Amino acid sequence: MKIHVLPSGPIQTNGYLLTDAKLGVAILLDAPGGIWEKIQPILAKEGCKLTELWLTHGHWDHTQDSARLKRATGVLIRAHQADQPLIETPEIMEEFMGARLGLEGIKVDSWVGQGDRLTALGREFEVRHVPGHCPGNVLFYAADAKAAFVGDALFNGGVGRWDLPGGSFELLEQSIREQIYTLPDDTVVFSGHGPRTTVGAEKTGNPFVMAAVQ
Repeated sequence: MKIHVLPSGPIQTNGYLLTDAKLGVAILLDAPGGIWEKIQPILAKEGCKLTELWLTHGHWDHTQDSARLKRATGVLIRAHQADQPLIETPEIMEEFMGARLGLEGIKVDSWVGQGDRLTALGREFEVRHVPGHCPGNVLFYAADAKAAFVGDALFNGGVGRWDLPGGSFELLEQSIREQIYTLPDDTVVFSGHGPRTTVGAEKTGNPFVMAAVQ
């Protein structure tokens, strides 16, 4: 499995294209604006077909290209149902962002939740629910690849903002401790913004949420 990190859109949100040239398939985690133009040449070069789009949460910068991808590829879309209003009715975000975002609502094909196991690219991904930044924020964890795609729950040296509707620092802190910090320390954390980090590095150095002293 190859992980392509593709910052895209007006605030450089990370989209992650996972490809397996031997199997000829690819999945995309999050769809920031303009990512379709970035993934097309990669898919062509590696001879892969995009089969699924997994949304870590429903905020506009992670879903902006979803409808366009659906039309272009027929991709199957997965997300957590707690973010259904944001994904299907993006005008909700315009109300609290105070801006016309020009978003297009989409229908999710398959809802995911805590403890689900998804098979893609010949490997298993575990779904963990990590609300606090957004009600439906989830992470996708591939144990054999030592990789966790966490959306905006946790960043390198930071955490997702909790001041938007549906946000709560107390819930976010609990989610990070119970759902992210319980992963192996050498797990690479791929966040919705910024550079990668590891679970171990954040447990000892994140100024917002450090691991509890044993």
